[in-house]
Amino acid sequence: MDSLKSPPPPLPALARPDTYAMTQGQPWPLGASFDGQGVNFAVFSAHAQAMELCLFDATGTQELARLRLPAHTSDVWHGYLPGAQPGQVYGLRAHGPWRPDRGHRFDASKLLLDPYARDIVGHFEWRDEHFAGDRLHPRHMDTRDNAAFALKARVTHDQFDWGGDQAPRTALADSVIYECHVKGFSRLNDQMPPALRGSFAGLAHPASVAHLQRLGVTAVSLLPVHYAVSEERLNAMGLSNYWGYNTLGFFSVDPRFASGTPGVSPRDEFRGMVKALHAAGLEVLLDVVYNHTAESGEDGPNISFRGLDNRSYYRLPPEALAYYDNYSGCGNTLDIRQPRVLQMVMDSLRYWVADMHVDGFRFDLAPVLGRTDTGFERGSAFFTAVAQDPVLSRVKMIAEPWDVGPGGYQTSNFPRGWLEWNDRFRDCMRGFWVQTAAAPEAALPDNTRADLALRLCGSSDMFQPRQRAPAESVNYVVSHDGFTLRDLLSYNQRHNEANGESNRDGHGHNLNFNCGVEGPSDDPVVNALRGRLQRALLATTLLAQGTPLICAGDELGHTQGGNNNPYCQDNPTTWIDWSEADENLIAFTARVIALRRQALPFANQWYSGVADALGLHDLAWLRGSGRPLEGDGWRDPHYRSLGCLIGRPGRAKAPLLLLVNAGHTDDPFWLPAGVWQMVLDSSHPRGQSNWVGQGEVMFQLPAHSLVLLAAAGSGLNL
Repeated sequence: MDSLKSPPPPLPALARPDTYAMTQGQPWPLGASFDGQGVNFAVFSAHAQAMELCLFDATGTQELARLRLPAHTSDVWHGYLPGAQPGQVYGLRAHGPWRPDRGHRFDASKLLLDPYARDIVGHFEWRDEHFAGDRLHPRHMDTRDNAAFALKARVTHDQFDWGGDQAPRTALADSVIYECHVKGFSRLNDQMPPALRGSFAGLAHPASVAHLQRLGVTAVSLLPVHYAVSEERLNAMGLSNYWGYNTLGFFSVDPRFASGTPGVSPRDEFRGMVKALHAAGLEVLLDVVYNHTAESGEDGPNISFRGLDNRSYYRLPPEALAYYDNYSGCGNTLDIRQPRVLQMVMDSLRYWVADMHVDGFRFDLAPVLGRTDTGFERGSAFFTAVAQDPVLSRVKMIAEPWDVGPGGYQTSNFPRGWLEWNDRFRDCMRGFWVQTAAAPEAALPDNTRADLALRLCGSSDMFQPRQRAPAESVNYVVSHDGFTLRDLLSYNQRHNEANGESNRDGHGHNLNFNCGVEGPSDDPVVNALRGRLQRALLATTLLAQGTPLICAGDELGHTQGGNNNPYCQDNPTTWIDWSEADENLIAFTARVIALRRQALPFANQWYSGVADALGLHDLAWLRGSGRPLEGDGWRDPHYRSLGCLIGRPGRAKAPLLLLVNAGHTDDPFWLPAGVWQMVLDSSHPRGQSNWVGQGEVMFQLPAHSLVLLAAAGSGLNL
């Protein structure tokens, strides 16, 4: 391999040194910072031998100067350029060894993007010039200059009028999360000007805010809005990474979500959206991807991190430094063990909270952030840094608690205070409701009444032993990743042909349920059953103990035509079709959320099931006969109805009775003594009911439905 080592090209003479005279400046803050007199540049690289700052004209097309950063302090290259102003466009060139076998991939012919760029100039094109390794002979260098096609950074110095903006700081017990894609949410909404549709301004538009307020959700969780790049494979097929889980700029807003309103930068449009949503009482959470970057695997391009310091930014197998640990499934894994990489993540998170006013984060493939030399640890440097941080410790932190590496499934193992997506809730509810409807005669031992009870009550088997609060379980049945709620009940097989992978991507099949009809149906019986199951799944998610999450469009019947992996479909497949909205389903969803807000059926505390001195149980489980559900009855797979008597609800002033019937026929249910008023009936298209019963009465519990009754004096008013 020594014969393949190429020395770095010599540094060119400084252009116009009388004009571009740098001083040493400071090694902090990292990135480009304007102080009113000039700009300080600071770039981390532990292994580079020299670092150049390349200045460009405002369009980023003409290179004006190459300046050697004159100082090197604690692995940070830095320099100060007097007279430089915000708006200056620049890139970086890192000099060092080209030794992939030793983990080094320096190539000064490649212009690199500053990892701390707040504003990114240009549009990335997949070209061979971006690859430091020759694509036909990867062990050899390709020294063609890529500056004409490379992304560049622009110096920023923002002044945004927040006008007294206040974070809602919604308590976890009151939180209802609405996951949505900025573009897909409003792209087809004709209640706003065409120019705003599909943008940050579209999400902030009164029509969008009105819908969110009507539903009663408390937070929007946005799919990635960091600057992302579509994979080369998708680009070649004429597709794009619509979801955006391929980040390149962790400090930069992706301009594809900006409306292009004259005089308004994407950053300011994002801030305006946050300000408008805050004014409406809505929190803004960001889905963030700090597990990998858009530079892909060992055959990927030098766009930024790889060229600046490959061995520091990425996890490399010690025995094969030319390759990458791929715990993300996307070719590489950021190495959070490295202090400066950890610093970048922390600086990025603080930027989005302090400067952009977001209220929390959902971390994609979050175990990567806690991986040490020996595996995942909840006491790793990242979690410790977050816990002590005066800014980040006060916002919501939500983990997708799995990655694709060894020991990657870590549900319920994150630190106290973190929320986690609960896939066991998802799988149990799908199995209990959907598979039962598909095959009522089948024995389904993994989705019994015992499983349902555990998931309804905060997955106590998982979270309570670790001294976690019930609200730390994020309960969901459908997310962006998979079938929509409507498609879950309409398709048995995936229909992903448009993704260009011969329908092999995504989950292979559904849950053996399609009511005998694949796709849309004109059969009123089929549609009635699908409607009941949509409402039952929504109600279960929204009323269960924990923090509920629903996916945008599921409240109005959004379909993706059976595509269960539409990450590359930036078209009407994923855009919500507001003209086809199911108004009854919207009203039903709003009713259930209002009921949760008023009653909070399950408090954010663990229940014991033990009776008090007056004989009142804080929680009791009942059979249809009204007798306690005990022993083998919990695991009998053929019985699909049960009752939950909540003696101490979170907010209602009297006991509540939650009845569930996933079976194919109506079931009689004997109610406990007292006066009971039905406040929710999921068999009704809008969830409404005027039913009132007094004394020990037999109630006919509809098939495929969830019912909530309140005892007299509950104080509920719906």
